[in-house]
Amino acid sequence: MSKALHSRHNKIFLDKLRKLRESRQLRQADLCKLLGRSQGWVSYVESGQTTLHIIELRQWLAALGVEFLEFLNELDAELRLLEAIRLRAKPPHRLARSPLSQLVQAGLSMDQSTATPAQAKPVKRQVRR
Repeated sequence: MSKALHSRHNKIFLDKLRKLRESRQLRQADLCKLLGRSQGWVSYVESGQTTLHIIELRQWLAALGVEFLEFLNELDAELRLLEAIRLRAKPPHRLARSPLSQLVQAGLSMDQSTATPAQAKPVKRQVRR
């Protein structure tokens, strides 16, 4: 299945469809009779295992007594709100690391970090003549 079927937006869409059915106090079996489809198909749609074509969505909403454009406008508003919240979310602040945590991150121990470096010996250069 594509990633779009499991996106946050699709989850909101499917939850909205399911809640509409439940608000009408209909079971999946009741809705499938109104649609002329199987209960399994309704279950697959609500669980995201299959998608609705736009005409099927219109029929689904008509069976629930919901205006097609009203549903789309409400869904659009919810998705825009989700996007606005996501865009406003700030990335977590990076905490300043203590010297000890920096050493641990680098894989050094305190003994290694406090050791004085060996005195560097001067390098003798050979001059070619």
